[in-house]
Amino acid sequence: MTQTPEPDARGLSYPFAAPDPGHWTEVAPGVRWIRLPMPFRLDHINVWALDDGEGWALVDTGLNTEATVKAWQALLAEGPMARPLTNVYVTHMHPDHVGLAGWFTRRAGVPLWITRLEYLSCRSAVADMGREAPADGVKFYRRAGWSPAAIDGYRSRFGGFGKQIHALPDSFRRLQDGDEVRIGAHTWRVLVGTGHSPEHACLHCPELKLLISGDQVLPRISSNVSVHPMEPEADPMADWYASLAKLKAQVPDDVLVLPAHNDCFRGLHARLDALARGQDKALERLRRSLKEPRRIVDAFGALFARPIDEGDAALLSLATGESVACMNHLIARGEVRREIGADGVGWYVLA
Repeated sequence: MTQTPEPDARGLSYPFAAPDPGHWTEVAPGVRWIRLPMPFRLDHINVWALDDGEGWALVDTGLNTEATVKAWQALLAEGPMARPLTNVYVTHMHPDHVGLAGWFTRRAGVPLWITRLEYLSCRSAVADMGREAPADGVKFYRRAGWSPAAIDGYRSRFGGFGKQIHALPDSFRRLQDGDEVRIGAHTWRVLVGTGHSPEHACLHCPELKLLISGDQVLPRISSNVSVHPMEPEADPMADWYASLAKLKAQVPDDVLVLPAHNDCFRGLHARLDALARGQDKALERLRRSLKEPRRIVDAFGALFARPIDEGDAALLSLATGESVACMNHLIARGEVRREIGADGVGWYVLA
């Protein structure tokens, strides 16, 4: 089903109605949009089935949950997905994208295609299952200003990343920036972005005028750009800005963007510009708030439109990671300095 593709106030148009969870819609010849359920506030992920000659290839997989497996079993029982699976491509390491990669590759005896940093980073995160929370992680969140109760929650949840990921295959085929991948009758070019994840692969097909953007470009929400305890002084925000500029320079504006969340849309360049402007405004609000010293948890009001409740552990973690990313970016630019108190809490102020 199509919709009237009239641009919205932001210059984006949405030519296709979203399929129901567990169903698919064809958005271009041999390219099917599948929506899968997720048990979160963001309640879905979009994945893509591509005709590949006698079979089909999959781009992203959904979470390793009972509901997702049930949806896939119904999809695989009849229609285009009942044909042999040929390859699995994964844009990046997050569980909603890679969660069932091992399930599919073992079931069909096919390879996993992914960038090296995403594969190795995922293996590293999954290996934390069963471990005690590391001292460096506790130090990171104490420095951010978390309460003792929130830190205890971090300790109790640590290692949960891998719970929604089926055991990864023990080998992979590497995707690299600029690679050209032949899938069926069409060639897809790999474009690597960074900031949201270590080495996120987008797939661009000039012939079909399509961009599978994963989480690198989303139409109605912005991707989380976070610093994590493993690399506490990182500046992923600089990488994020560079990736937005790279996509605008290398992908024409006439593509249909196939994102991991929300709906397929036209208006790539307008959206890239809006994402950069939105981040600029957030950093400016943060600067204004730093005339007096602030902790990371004190920055939430300047950066986010909704309150960050300590009782929502997932939201608190995302907000903390992104706030640290913003602070680290301003520190790298020489605009902010940080001092660590005797209690291990970090205080940030304009330099």
